Amino acid sequence: MSLRGQPAIVSVPLPDGRGAVVRVGVPDDPYIPKRDLDLVSLEVTVDGVHTLAVSTVLDADDDAAGHELAREVASRLESGTAEPTAHDLEPLANELR
Repeated sequence: MSLRGQPAIVSVPLPDGRGAVVRVGVPDDPYIPKRDLDLVSLEVTVDGVHTLAVSTVLDADDDAAGHELAREVASRLESGTAEPTAHDLEPLANELR
């Protein structure tokens, strides 16, 4: 299993009542087949609006680390210790797990 075919996806309520979806996986690219991509991104959608996408230091085969990152981001968003912004979440995406 890899983040290429099975991204880590976690739904989470935000403190203000909105709903967010955290996704860690290989992004869709209309020009490059997924099998040729190794880039893994962290994406957050809030109430159906794509709020951020940042690259991570993970590879597509870092399945466990990708799921851990998604859970950590979801936990911080739910607790209110992080906002759904690149400023708050990009540092997490740049940590090796």
